[in-house]
Amino acid sequence: MHSLILGGARSGKSALAERLALPFADVVYIATAQARDAEMGERIAHHRARRPAEWGCVEEPIALAATLRVHAAPGRCVLVDCLTLWLSNLLGDADGDAFERERDALLATLPGLDGSVLLVSNEVGLGVVPMGELTRRYVDEAGRLHQALGALCERVVFVAAGLPLVLKGPAL
Repeated sequence: MHSLILGGARSGKSALAERLALPFADVVYIATAQARDAEMGERIAHHRARRPAEWGCVEEPIALAATLRVHAAPGRCVLVDCLTLWLSNLLGDADGDAFERERDALLATLPGLDGSVLLVSNEVGLGVVPMGELTRRYVDEAGRLHQALGALCERVVFVAAGLPLVLKGPAL
């Protein structure tokens, strides 16, 4: 089953995705974050410490679709954390075509992937419209990406205050 797990910052979305992955004997965690400063390095360390040591981990900030094609397999759970960091990486990439190319590749790749895929992402469109052009584009592109993934995934879950609300698909 492919699942999209959305929520705000510190909502419990990553913890939920990790709980959903626990029953699998074979888990690959795809991390999209880049430690560009000490604070982000601490966040990454926190996530690493929380994960079971036997889970595989691949750090991939850009080529998500290609990485999913390599690691998705029957009986395996692939957990991607998180799509909004991936989106930031792409929008900030020197290659101006990277975002559209990689987004389109992800949307084309996801339906054909074997195994379970858990996609974690921040829901950023619940507040006011941002003032800057880049932040408005970020919110718009995140919203469009979430809508497209929501249509493709069998399950979509929104998490707030650590509580999951299933928007689409089977109950948890």
